[in-house]
Amino acid sequence: MFTGLVQTVGTLRALLTRDANVRLVVEAADWGYEALAGDSIAVNGCCLTAVRSRAEAGGCFEFDAVPETLARTSLGILVPGSNVNLEHAVTASTLMGGHVVQGHIDAVGVVERVETGEGWRVRVGLPREAMMCVVPKGSVTVEGVSLTVAAVDAEEDWFEVALIPTTLGKTTLSGLRVGQRCNVETDIMARTIVHWLKVYGR
Repeated sequence: MFTGLVQTVGTLRALLTRDANVRLVVEAADWGYEALAGDSIAVNGCCLTAVRSRAEAGGCFEFDAVPETLARTSLGILVPGSNVNLEHAVTASTLMGGHVVQGHIDAVGVVERVETGEGWRVRVGLPREAMMCVVPKGSVTVEGVSLTVAAVDAEEDWFEVALIPTTLGKTTLSGLRVGQRCNVETDIMARTIVHWLKVYGR
């Protein structure tokens, strides 16, 4: 489990093919977290497992991504040199300043608009099934970043988020461009309610 509060931005140094899987090698030299094999780390909001300790991996973080993960998240469009948002799993003493995030991507959204005037605002289009779980003023995670939904259009299937300077400076979201694919995880409470009503509320 995570909070959606990005702890550092890392850089993808290599993509190594391992049978049908791909190993992501991520450098984050300024991050003091010493990952061990088996630790969970959110990479752009996608929960991945460290395959080796940081010491064994030459100071980098290494993760294996299966074809399903690459196909259903934005990790499949990463290339060496891409920046990624990183957050390690919460502990019992973690300050919950964001919201409850599982690291399970609900859908890959598409950036439809980026406004950079007086207030930085981003519009993301989503498939209808995921949009049903996006609530006005509720929580949503974009590329692993906990955000508040600023606007929703249930007819056109998009939502907007407003980004503050701190978020722009400490995450990759300042680099979002129109047409770009991005990981979206909806709020677990909204998702649970929608699922229950669809399956059992008839």
